[in-house]
Amino acid sequence: MLNAIEVILICLVAQAAVTDLAMRKIPNVLILSGLLLAMILHLLGGQPWAPLSQWLAGTLAGFFLFLPLYLLRGMAAGDVKLMAMVGAFVGPSAAVQIGLLAYVIGGVLAVLLLLCGGRRREGWRNVVLVCKPLLWRLLGLPLAPVPLASIASVGGIPYGVAIALGTSGVVAWAHR
Repeated sequence: MLNAIEVILICLVAQAAVTDLAMRKIPNVLILSGLLLAMILHLLGGQPWAPLSQWLAGTLAGFFLFLPLYLLRGMAAGDVKLMAMVGAFVGPSAAVQIGLLAYVIGGVLAVLLLLCGGRRREGWRNVVLVCKPLLWRLLGLPLAPVPLASIASVGGIPYGVAIALGTSGVVAWAHR
């Protein structure tokens, strides 16, 4: 049986997914409301400092888990903020689980969108452009830092859907 916090979280991420699909944007008011609601629910749940530290640690875990993709221009800021909100509800450990599952689901969505949209070549070119400098550095070649080349997007991924599915999956798995 789901508890009230999990039901509220699932409703919030479902709303974010629907909005992301419809408008390709996750509203800040949804994120801020969720962060505030998570804090209030944590404070009502027991001792004032232990739940508050869970809230903060979960928020930071969710935020920093998706920040690298935002910095590489592979994800929008709303997706990063949504993951931070999810972390505020569930804490750092579950936030990492949800984030990793959302990465997998988002990757599957990306591949499906590329295959259905007929833009496989452009998508592969973008992956190579982003990953080639990282690969050269891993192989030990000294490279001067250069800004990422401007690359054409092959389409946006509604990552709110991946986060909602990842959240639902982790919550469901915890209650099996």
